[in-house]
Amino acid sequence: MDKDRIEGTMDKTKGSIKEGVGNVTGNEKMKAEGAADKAKGKVENSIGGAKDAIRDNM
Repeated sequence: MDKDRIEGTMDKTKGSIKEGVGNVTGNEKMKAEGAADKAKGKVENSIGGAKDAIRDNM
């Protein structure tokens, strides 16, 4: 498993938590930060998946 996939999963989890806290508290900034972290995590996870696929096919 590539480190980008691990970091991506961590960012997605962090983003989900921030977004949830933002929803509960009504903090729009925290909700936006959470959504951004989740998006960043998805991209990192995709990059890591691509690296893994390349590595597996070599």
